[in-house]
Amino acid sequence: MNDWQSWAAIVVFVGAYALIITEKIHRVAAALGGAGLMLAIGATDDTSAFYSEHSGIDWNVIFLLMGMMMIVGVLKKTGLFEYLAIWSVKRANARPFRVMVMLIVITAVASALLDNVTTVLLIAPVTLLVCERLALPVAPFLIAEVLASNIGGTATLVGDPPNIIIASRAGLTFNDFLVHLAPLSALLILALIALCRVLFRTSFRYDEDRAAEVMELEEREAIRDPRLLVQGLTVLALVVVGFVLHPVLHYEPSIVALLGAGLLVAVSAAETRDVLSEVEWPTLAFFAGLFIMIGGLIETGVIGEVSKTLGQAIGGDELGGAMVLLGGSGVLSGVIDNIPYVATMAPITSDLVTAVGGSGDHVLWWALAIGADLGGNATAIGASANVVVLGIAERNRTPISFWQFTKYGLVVTVVTVAISAAYVWLRYFALA
Repeated sequence: MNDWQSWAAIVVFVGAYALIITEKIHRVAAALGGAGLMLAIGATDDTSAFYSEHSGIDWNVIFLLMGMMMIVGVLKKTGLFEYLAIWSVKRANARPFRVMVMLIVITAVASALLDNVTTVLLIAPVTLLVCERLALPVAPFLIAEVLASNIGGTATLVGDPPNIIIASRAGLTFNDFLVHLAPLSALLILALIALCRVLFRTSFRYDEDRAAEVMELEEREAIRDPRLLVQGLTVLALVVVGFVLHPVLHYEPSIVALLGAGLLVAVSAAETRDVLSEVEWPTLAFFAGLFIMIGGLIETGVIGEVSKTLGQAIGGDELGGAMVLLGGSGVLSGVIDNIPYVATMAPITSDLVTAVGGSGDHVLWWALAIGADLGGNATAIGASANVVVLGIAERNRTPISFWQFTKYGLVVTVVTVAISAAYVWLRYFALA
């Protein structure tokens, strides 16, 4: 990593990241500007940026988001989200903290079964309506849900994209993730609920008049188009089945989402132009720019050098290696997207597993998965779900700034990574 392009790539990435953090210019402009500079200095090229699976735009992520945004756009027209908002508030007796707990648990469970990005796309519109009905600030509820989605996604193979990469490289099954990571994920959700009670304590304002109004509403009256609702839910169910049957069908989630979106537009009376207008195009452009910038760091060897340094620090100590992987992954995944990070670290971790030998419980792989998944909560751009929710909030005129998200995300990340370190030590070493 001695050539000028490596250092130039670092300068471009740090500069773009600084602009995103300070919000001197819009984050989409910063990401696309940084991507353009990466191409201009030759840190990456058109072939790598647009066609490389290793260092290019992850089109599976882009088209998964696009397909699910289209499906959600159709469902919004049915009144489904108003129905769910009223239903959830009534079940929680309109008490703000109880509402937050309900939304956290629903988000975490759904993120384990689907994936965290799809989940927040479905839950965020419900949250916006709940907060509007109860006159509550939107940001704390959306932030809590994103944090829950990343923690819940840790529990299963399909919950977070890095888990899929790790499972493929390490030969791990869906059940392996359930046995080893689902108990930890459940524990961390309880910790998140306790943290939210403290972090957002000033946001739980109970408005008796608003609460009474909501409690008197009949949720079934919110459904505006029953026929479209049946069509939308049927397609959504087929899409979910497609996600779950990925090992059998071998269709990428992006293909399943696009097929579902196309089918729903074809069979329903929804106008194609209206459906496409619901797509968060700025969010997709931001992801494209971010992927190209990170690709520049990969192509110039910067990320590989960081990963090798981490590998050298681990040496032959399995416990020390697990802790370094857990903590290091937590830090790095908060700064760069966890997908290319895990893709880069997977072969290095494989070599470490071979060198260390170890307990046979795949502890180094679990440490990598936990750190990468939880580290995504640290900053506003640490995970795909974070960026998606920030885009939704901005579109609904309730913008969440980088630091507004990050000041809470950092606290949750530190606490959850610390609990995870204790979990790894107890389960795989102290009690093994």
